[in-house]
Amino acid sequence: MACIVLADDGIEFDGQSPARGPLGGVESSVVNLTKELAARGHEVLVRNKCSEANTVEGVHWLPIAEGMPKYADLYIANRGDRLIPMMPHAKRTIFWVHNPARYLLKWRYMVKLWKLKPPIIFIGDYHSSTYPSWAPGGRRLIIPYGISEDFRVVSVSKVAPPRRAIFTSNPLRSLDWLLSVWQRKIHPILPDAELHLFSGAITYGAVGIKKEKEILAVLNQARALKAKGVVIRDPVSKSKLIDEFQKSRVMLYKGDENETFCLALGEAQAAGVPAVVQRCGSVVERVRDGLTGAITDTEDAFVEASVKLLTDDKYWLTTHKNSQALQRGWGWSQAADAFESLIPK
Repeated sequence: MACIVLADDGIEFDGQSPARGPLGGVESSVVNLTKELAARGHEVLVRNKCSEANTVEGVHWLPIAEGMPKYADLYIANRGDRLIPMMPHAKRTIFWVHNPARYLLKWRYMVKLWKLKPPIIFIGDYHSSTYPSWAPGGRRLIIPYGISEDFRVVSVSKVAPPRRAIFTSNPLRSLDWLLSVWQRKIHPILPDAELHLFSGAITYGAVGIKKEKEILAVLNQARALKAKGVVIRDPVSKSKLIDEFQKSRVMLYKGDENETFCLALGEAQAAGVPAVVQRCGSVVERVRDGLTGAITDTEDAFVEASVKLLTDDKYWLTTHKNSQALQRGWGWSQAADAFESLIPK
């Protein structure tokens, strides 16, 4: 078995964070991948901004300020440029990125990527397209996020839920647009329908705090629409989110050019929640148009598809079953297979 080290210098989290409350997609992915690799017998060490050393489900967490191990068979530098050269004695270093890759065109990234040429792991086709072909680095590989098993085993519903739509992404990613469309076009058609928002700064740690004013401005816009069926909910843990998915009829999300995977949509689809999106960023990779929801090109088409899923029980049941049948094929086991294949022989 191999020694695998993953380093991250983003927000504070550890292997217990998913059970404590909401967690961002990158952080959830680190927890899920390392847990899966440890379950296969590998020695897995995470060095990040966790508050203290602990071992969770076989993964050994230690604050990165306490230093890096001297050796690894596979070293995963996660998103930060200063992490790339931190394990010169690792058999193989790879660089896992999550946000639109244009930020890698900064000199401090390019010089390290040119010098060390680590394979760069992208999480989707759209994501890969955000890094120019001429830019430095090693092989470019696509390994999508896995969908957690909890979402992939939700039972099939026999009855359509009430007319409730759900939004579980970052409020700065087009929620203002969705609120406007809901107010102007969806609510007048369906005055009894509700839009539940599980979104806020807490999910994004220190990054969320920095943007708290912007987030609060959008949430205040939502509060003003209480009489029009908009309900602000606190972000919840993954287990509670599954319960909310089972009470929801459709996930509504325009999409965003900064959205490179959209784990929120992936989880909703696997749990059986149809989705309506626009042709924007990576969200088109999460929805199967006409089968598990709709990919729309105009505001009116978005409204039409949303209203149909909120009102047509037979159509909803078909898309619900399709979502579970077609959107559960890639979990963290499959993602771990792909990372395992990068361990030097």
